[in-house]
Amino acid sequence: MSTLTIQALRGADATPWLDAIAQLRIDVFREWPYLYAGNLSYEQGYLRTYFDCPDSIVLLALDDDALVGASTALPLAAAEAEMQAPFIQAGISTDDWLYFGESVVLDTYRGRGLGVGFFAERESHALALGLKRCTFCAVERPETHPAKPPHYIGNERFWTNRGYTPMDLVCHFAWPDIGATESTDKPMRFWERTLPTG
Repeated sequence: MSTLTIQALRGADATPWLDAIAQLRIDVFREWPYLYAGNLSYEQGYLRTYFDCPDSIVLLALDDDALVGASTALPLAAAEAEMQAPFIQAGISTDDWLYFGESVVLDTYRGRGLGVGFFAERESHALALGLKRCTFCAVERPETHPAKPPHYIGNERFWTNRGYTPMDLVCHFAWPDIGATESTDKPMRFWERTLPTG
């Protein structure tokens, strides 16, 4: 019988898992709504932002010793400039926020509490750092997009149940969709929660 656990690592302690997390991200983000035709070199560079930050957290979902999910977070003030820009432009200080990187879980392991665990671990990490607010962003695709699965259910209800609400802030990232030859710009909506401290 398998044992499903979440292991929390800080910054550089996660470096041995770099390639495995990068490949997991590529595999999961091929699915709707990201449709991401990723490459290992880019993913390794992206993850270095988290691994090089001493205040980051890297969560590993393990089935025995096999990586089946991962999640990341770091102070927004240490995140990529593209993530900070909408806050700065809106006159919102980045100092009080923990930014959640994407959570990825293999399809066969979804619905088993890993998403809830990822949120709980990252929120606890925020409070441990003295940060009161959490945020993340998610891609927004047109409802009429031809690649959207007919019975797709998004994560919005899950996020709302965790106490998160959408913000008016949007950033933009470009990546190549599966089957495309060039990268195209995608809007990414921010969500937020102010953590209870009492």
